[in-house]
Formats: sequence, structure tokens, C-alpha cells
Amino acid sequence: MESRRRDMELLSNSMAAYAHIRANPESFGLYFVLGVCFGLVLTLCLLVLRLSCRPAPRPPARPGDLSDDDDDEDEDEEDTIDRAASESLLPVTEIPLESHGPGDGALAVNVFASAEELERAQRLEERERIIREIW
Repeated sequence: MESRRRDMELLSNSMAAYAHIRANPESFGLYFVLGVCFGLVLTLCLLVLRLSCRPAPRPPARPGDLSDDDDDEDEDEEDTIDRAASESLLPVTEIPLESHGPGDGALAVNVFASAEELERAQRLEERERIIREIW
């Protein structure tokens, strides 16, 4: 009997809400748009909060930090060879030192579009060095 009463209350409330919406469509539209805008603002705030609370990226591993275990080195070398062969890199532009005279103040600088490219190029150079040592 209790479930039947709940069903009747739900039906009654739904009919009352429909009648109210039919009588006042402007207020329904206003509340609907207000709810959508509130949801968008809340999503934007959470996204900004997530981006600002992101942990700092770890610095890349130095070449001297490699482990000395023979078993681990063999596995690492195989993984390095596989990754070096499969990874594609963006082109790198270098400014050679010889092309500038001593008086024009130019320095030898690697020019990369982003820090990611610089890190990727350093990892590739390290992999190539390891591959040369293996051969």
C-alpha cells in the first residue's frame, strides 16, 4: 500500500510541475539556462583547480644515474633499442658556432620549439650513445 501511495505522490507532483511550467515558460527557461551556466562555471573552476594543483614534472634522469646491475642493463638496453627505433622525433634546428665571427656576439644554442622537444632530443642522444656502446 505504501509503494502505491508513493507512486501517486510522484504522479501528482509531476503533473503539478508540468502545469507550473506550462503557466510560466519564461521562468522555466531562466532556471534551465541558470542551471547550465552554473554547471559550466563549476566545471571550469574544477578544471583550473586540477591544472593548478598538478605536481611539478620530475627532472630527466642524468646519464650518470644508470644502474650497475647486469640483468637490468640488458633489459634496459633492449627496451631502449626498441623505443629508439619506434619513436619519431620532430626536427631540431642547431645554430653552428663556426658560422659566426668572434665579434658578433652569437652563441652556439640549440633551438627547440618546447622543453619537451629538448628532453626528447637528449633522451635520443643518450639512447644512440648506448646503442653505439653495445655495437
